Amino acid sequence: MSRQELKEELKQSEGDPLVKARMRSLAMDRSRRRMLAAVPNASFVIANPTHYAIALRYVREEGGAPLVLAKGKDLIALKIREVAQEHGVPVLERKELARAMYDIVEVDKMIPQEFYRPVAELIHFLDNVSRSRAPGPS
Repeated sequence: MSRQELKEELKQSEGDPLVKARMRSLAMDRSRRRMLAAVPNASFVIANPTHYAIALRYVREEGGAPLVLAKGKDLIALKIREVAQEHGVPVLERKELARAMYDIVEVDKMIPQEFYRPVAELIHFLDNVSRSRAPGPS
């Protein structure tokens, strides 16, 4: 093949809508798998009962705001909840917060400042629950 023919073939393969759609599909699939693999590392999951789920990681010693490990809608949200429950990650149902956060937060980024207070309240709640369940000194 001549150089010109190679260029034309490359243009056709990149420009083909079917090829582009398949590449996007593969990228989304990889992204979903990576998100679901990160859920066991989450501190907790904020969820709307069936439509939205956001897995957050917060470790006080690491500092900074909570990190979004995964987020999903509908079937992906259910899968996030399922993986979280399998690994003992608390799932907190907060409809309004889950809906508000879903549209704004990005995976692998810290939560925006506007969500600090409600998320801090959830972290405080989880700390209190874990302290009350922990056996006291004898």
